[in-house]
Amino acid sequence: MQKTQKKIPRKPVDGVLLLDKPLGLSSNQALQRIKWLLKAKKAGHTGNLDPLATGVLPLCFGEATKFASQGLDADKTYVTRIQLGETRDTGDAEGEALECFPLPEMNETRLQQLLADFTGPQQQVPPMYSALKHQGRKLYELARAGENVERPPRDIVLHQLKLLEFTPDSLTLEVHCSKGTYIRVLGEDLARALGSGGYLSSLRRIASGAEDASQLVDLPTLEAAFEQQGEAGILAYMRPVDHLVRHLPICQLNEADAEKLLQGQAVKLLDEVAAIGENVRLYASGSDFIGLAQVRSEADKLLLQPLKMRSVAAQG
Repeated sequence: MQKTQKKIPRKPVDGVLLLDKPLGLSSNQALQRIKWLLKAKKAGHTGNLDPLATGVLPLCFGEATKFASQGLDADKTYVTRIQLGETRDTGDAEGEALECFPLPEMNETRLQQLLADFTGPQQQVPPMYSALKHQGRKLYELARAGENVERPPRDIVLHQLKLLEFTPDSLTLEVHCSKGTYIRVLGEDLARALGSGGYLSSLRRIASGAEDASQLVDLPTLEAAFEQQGEAGILAYMRPVDHLVRHLPICQLNEADAEKLLQGQAVKLLDEVAAIGENVRLYASGSDFIGLAQVRSEADKLLLQPLKMRSVAAQG
């Protein structure tokens, strides 16, 4: 008789872990490893990194997943190396070689002008090797099956492209960009503009919104902490639920207004803490974070309209 595998009981874990994603793991694989160690019920991350990439990956647990969009929507900063003279099907070092090209003639003046030309608002066509979906299937699944489908361009902003180093066959850049930017596509486009081909040989995210590489903890450190102290070893690195929204204005509430907002009701804003249309973070009883609201105007009154609220159970 076949034995049924016993399910591991899961428990609520709330907070944000700023992981330095290691090379070779997908963002989800890194997340699932920590989630398994903590036996956490619910977890997510705030912006996918390919297995080739390393760096800033905020992991959200429990109640913090409600506010993960703040990290998903944030600008990102990367350091990347573009290998010139060859294209690959994935646009990075993991792919199969497609075509060889002559190396371009480069000097700093030409490169600085090129980067200036690429800076600013623009549209970018996502790569086939991406997790975006077409008719319910992920693009990278279609790409692996040899299919190529039309992808609508997306609006992005390249805020700054900084030249860090160049050699006869490579460029190393720091890229500050909006959400949704594919650095692999940028690398291919820059190489093409130079009259060559190229792919990413390395990629590291050094900032995501207010989170930067100086705040990170790596996977070996977390696993060692777990070996020594169990779950408490990892929880020592956990940031509070409101960590990703700490840049927003604060609104302190009395008990009655806090209760109404938790029930989905708008309340009158007595003190102007933010402009109309802006989001604020809400605190009750002096220090308890209960969620996010938006300031709106109605009949010459300022109201707080609840957006994302913590569950009542999580407050207790």
